[in-house]
Amino acid sequence: MDIRTLKEKDNLSVEKMIKESLESFGLNIPGTAYTDPQLGQLTRYYANESQANYWVAVDVDDVVQGGIGIGPFMDEKGICELQKLYIRPEAQGKGLSKELMEVALKFAAEHYIKCYLETSTKLQVANTLYKKFGFQQLEAPLAGSEHNAMDAWYIKEL
Repeated sequence: MDIRTLKEKDNLSVEKMIKESLESFGLNIPGTAYTDPQLGQLTRYYANESQANYWVAVDVDDVVQGGIGIGPFMDEKGICELQKLYIRPEAQGKGLSKELMEVALKFAAEHYIKCYLETSTKLQVANTLYKKFGFQQLEAPLAGSEHNAMDAWYIKEL
């Protein structure tokens, strides 16, 4: 697998991967990434954000197998948000999430002091991964959170 920055040609593939993943957990509802208005145009979204990027893991045929993003969290100085970490089912269990997390957190540490994320308790594997990377669970979301259907929130000192 190769990890590279998202390209325009990847937008629809990433959107499909994210939507199918959320559907498989019954999270294709408002208040999740499923209804994010920028979901089909992530290259444009990340290009317009300061200190932000989205990376994809691609196989030898340049087919997207997973992705992860870092962007600023609201207007909070020094806080970024880990965004849209998803892996295709056939690529899961091979350490791809760990590789993507390492790339994203390295970038985050160059630009931010803390990294925040929102997820669902339904995503048990993801929650375990975040804890392994040193994220501390919060009792409530940070003010300004847009994904109100999420019920697990984490923060990490970078």
